[in-house]
Amino acid sequence: MRYVYIVLIILITIAVVTFKVQNIGDVTVTFLTGSLTLPLSLLILAVYFLGMFSGSMVVATIRSFIAGAKKPTTKTTEN
Repeated sequence: MRYVYIVLIILITIAVVTFKVQNIGDVTVTFLTGSLTLPLSLLILAVYFLGMFSGSMVVATIRSFIAGAKKPTTKTTEN
């Protein structure tokens, strides 16, 4: 099984390096008054990680809402 993981790591590394070499051109991203010029591959990687981060936040929020909805309510009576 160890060799399977090594082969998978090598294949993923080859795919990432190939992607980087094929997308070496620069792009300019503009937002409001600022602009940023960076390689296309770096932009795609940044957007991917931002998507993972924001997606995990949404999932965590939904899970906390569900956990809160499953909590039993306690009745308090005031005299």
